[in-house]
Amino acid sequence: MREHFDEMADQSRVNPMEAARRSARAVQRKRFYANAGVGETDSGFTVTLDGKPIKTPSGRTVIVPVRSLAETIAAEWNAQGEFIEPLTMPVTRFANSVLQGVVDNVAAVADDVAKYFESDLLFYRAGHPEGLVAREASHWDPVLFWAKDALGAHFMLAEGVMHVRQPETAVAVARAALPGDAWEIAALHVITTLTGSALLALALFHGVIDPDQAWAAAHVDEDWNAEKWGVDEEVAARRAAKLVDFNAVTAVLKALHQGG
Repeated sequence: MREHFDEMADQSRVNPMEAARRSARAVQRKRFYANAGVGETDSGFTVTLDGKPIKTPSGRTVIVPVRSLAETIAAEWNAQGEFIEPLTMPVTRFANSVLQGVVDNVAAVADDVAKYFESDLLFYRAGHPEGLVAREASHWDPVLFWAKDALGAHFMLAEGVMHVRQPETAVAVARAALPGDAWEIAALHVITTLTGSALLALALFHGVIDPDQAWAAAHVDEDWNAEKWGVDEEVAARRAAKLVDFNAVTAVLKALHQGG
């Protein structure tokens, strides 16, 4: 079942984090600065390298909406050694992706997230064994109940992976609950593609679940199989890499909500 949703994520038309990953695959650069710091402008906060604001690969000055995000990015730059390792800088990569691919395409990114409401991970349930059925329900049902009660989005469930068509009204009201801010919708997009669930991302954004609950809910089937058959090292390595990006964007959301 997970492979089905991973394939959906790979085919996504607008993927901010993937755009950032691609930009990170440049030739390795030596560290060329002594210190990173934080500056302030009328429109937000900058990150400076030896006093000069950093820019995205496309040449845009990186301006973030809250100081704590700028401080986090500066800390990533200060933590670099002799060579700059972009994959160790998830918040920097996220900021680049927002500024390069999202600020001018907020509606398109929101539409891309909303596609998951038509075939969300939470809709497709195991028929057996009973323990797995119960575990999926305990992690997923509270989110579905919240969507129904708080948003008026009543989604349909299916056993297995056979596609079930969702009510257009449910998809529409869930889409309307997505944020219109570029940084927030970019974070939800990353969470959605990492978990296979826009509903988990939306519930996390609205404070219905916390990041640990969202991550656990996204891996119910995987964890069940690991308990029964043992941990697959390759799968565990991919999951660990995804968790780095997940933790980065959930930290971004927390900073945005706190406004500090």
